[in-house]
Amino acid sequence: MTARFHNPVDTRFGHGSLLELADLTEGQQVALVIFPEARGLGLLARIQALLGERLAYIVEDVQPNPDVAQLRSTYERFWREAGGCETVIAVGGGSAIDTAKALIVGTENGSFDELLRGLSSGMAFEPARCKRLIAVPTTAGTGSEVTPWATIWDSTNQKKYSLHLACTWPKVAIIDPQLMLTVPASVTVSTGLDALSHALESIWNINANPISDSFAISAIRDILECLPTLRGDLGNPELRARMALAALKAGMAFSNTKTALAHSISYEMTLRHGLPHGIACSFILPLVLGLAWGRDETRDRTLRQVFGDDLALAQMQLRSFLHGLEVKTDFADYGVSATEAEQIIAYALQGARGKNFIGAQAA
Repeated sequence: MTARFHNPVDTRFGHGSLLELADLTEGQQVALVIFPEARGLGLLARIQALLGERLAYIVEDVQPNPDVAQLRSTYERFWREAGGCETVIAVGGGSAIDTAKALIVGTENGSFDELLRGLSSGMAFEPARCKRLIAVPTTAGTGSEVTPWATIWDSTNQKKYSLHLACTWPKVAIIDPQLMLTVPASVTVSTGLDALSHALESIWNINANPISDSFAISAIRDILECLPTLRGDLGNPELRARMALAALKAGMAFSNTKTALAHSISYEMTLRHGLPHGIACSFILPLVLGLAWGRDETRDRTLRQVFGDDLALAQMQLRSFLHGLEVKTDFADYGVSATEAEQIIAYALQGARGKNFIGAQAA
């Protein structure tokens, strides 16, 4: 078997790496997309001091799960007022980076609805213009800083759009664990579980290969060992760095495979039941592990490197890990009946991400 791995993102990692923003944006006009709490935390002021007069525009009203109802006005105002900025810096979790990815893709007339039409087609399209993106995650989980994908939600019509173009790969990712020291326990857990899901999803995936597996296995081992300890010691810089690196490795893994069934299920759980993404894509992991096991000999060998040879014990280990983080693992725990759960799984298997799952055809 031959393998190919491609990731074009210039990735900078380590405590204090945020300072590299100054050199990376020298001589440029810059727009900043940042989460609302950053002002109160002093992070916005810190970035303003780093960038000085080159910082020409700020978007700080980022909402969780970017929705078309809010993005439309933000997008059109951005292209009216910040069209001269060459670079957009996204600072925050997945929502901030996804918002920035939507903003950098310019339509002919700056209309958001024109962008939506392109996304609705489900086909790759060539944007009229695109800006350079630097992604700076402040949580350990999203992986969006090293992937081209962004999720845009339409809660009114119970739909989601996936944005992925050649230009939505960030040019640079800066992973500075110091930015994660103030993340509360609930967000630390949910984002960490998102990273765990990314890594597992890249293994039980028709696009997996030995290179993506190496990133995934390392990430899973680190997260299983580190996340419970970090939850009880949130200010520990060493643990924060370890989780940040694990999330980065998970992001690298699924940057080449995409996600699979657990994420396909998560979209329905978020749209129908409002479940936060990190929980929605992780509570189902023990069940999906059971569906994946035995489908493909190569994938089984990879899973055994993490969980050993016993499927029942592997599922028990994963459930126990999630329960220890106070995450419930049954559909019924989230108000979903057995009938609806079956419908959600069947529907998820037909989705683009569900079809990446190794058991999609047989399930």
